[in-house]
Amino acid sequence: MWSFATDPDFQTELDWIEAFVRDKVAPLDHLLGSQWDIHAPNFKKLVRPLQAEVQQRGLWACHLGPELGGKGYGQLKLALMNEQFGRSRFGPIVFGAQAPDTGNSEILAHYGTPEQKKRWLEPLLANEIVSCFTITEPQGGADPLIFTTSAVREGDEWVINGEKWFASNARFAAFYIIMAVTDPDASAYRRMSMFIVPADTPGIEIVRNHGLYGEPEDVHGHVRWSNVRVPHENMLGERGDAFVVAQVRLGGGRMHHAMRTLAQATRAFEMMCERVVSRFTKGEQLAKKQMVQEKIADSWVELRQFRLLVLETAWLADQNKDWKAVRKNVAAVKAVMPKLLHDIAARALHLHGSLGISHEMPFAEWVINSYHVGLADGPTEVHKVTVAREVLKDYAPANDMFPDAIGYRERERALALYGHLIEA
Repeated sequence: MWSFATDPDFQTELDWIEAFVRDKVAPLDHLLGSQWDIHAPNFKKLVRPLQAEVQQRGLWACHLGPELGGKGYGQLKLALMNEQFGRSRFGPIVFGAQAPDTGNSEILAHYGTPEQKKRWLEPLLANEIVSCFTITEPQGGADPLIFTTSAVREGDEWVINGEKWFASNARFAAFYIIMAVTDPDASAYRRMSMFIVPADTPGIEIVRNHGLYGEPEDVHGHVRWSNVRVPHENMLGERGDAFVVAQVRLGGGRMHHAMRTLAQATRAFEMMCERVVSRFTKGEQLAKKQMVQEKIADSWVELRQFRLLVLETAWLADQNKDWKAVRKNVAAVKAVMPKLLHDIAARALHLHGSLGISHEMPFAEWVINSYHVGLADGPTEVHKVTVAREVLKDYAPANDMFPDAIGYRERERALALYGHLIEA
């Protein structure tokens, strides 16, 4: 049976999340700085009690399986939850579902040793520490095929040298998960390996922290690695397995970006609707203007289309239990979401007039964020290429220079099937 209905018991939880985020979590966005500065006094005073409420409700870290203390809800239920707690900057961390810690916990759960899980995974899941996932480089951006950060084996240690770029959360992280070249002469996708590195390891230097427009603090680090030594057992997966290890987190991570983007775009839409029914110009309500109505209609349709794409992809991920099987769908979600957020946030900004571009409203920040989500976890162009490549795998070329569906052939096939029944 095909149904779009939400299980009544789970809907009760979603209703609680919606009210909890609106009434208690969202106000934190206006009072606190970085959501990763978990040892700040105000974080402890304001965020920790809310996290305790979530834990008591049984909604903490629901992206994890029961063996790791989560609910094992799967991607579809997680999408519906993110649609609510993604409406606040502090929503994810209050629910134990913040990036990049969610993806890093999945990597450690799959590849960490028992000792590493005890030292890093358990406190990470409890939000006693935060982490950093660092791949991109100053000269190579997001293209791993031209990365130069290297890890060279010396006895029982690996020595890491190079520079990483826009390492989000680096300044607060207790440990890094880093991708480095271990076999420069290997095939393109076997050159690199993944390592876990404690943040206090000698040789790690934060050259500069960069900020994004709209964020309260500069938390995206330019990090220099100079003869950073880690034990051999700190390699995650086998030598050359960096791409395999990365896929454990990237599929889910991209979906989590999409879920939170949906929440932000929905909030922009709601604010736009409130505005146009509240304002009057040229003798009538703004909502009566046809060009305004067009913006409302386009936004509503685009939101519903994107939401269905996200939920379908999440459902498929739950059915397949393998992100590779839904690579096309994840790439499609990632390709669509920047334009969705940009267009709806820009319309909301425009319909708020001068107030819309002021610091009092979030629309300019959300427009900029649309470019951020179009770059994070790979640029939009890469994901469009992935969609096309995966789609075209299901098609074969025509038998000759003319299309199989050319008219005279279709008529020949139709006559072969039904010609004996047709009167001359």
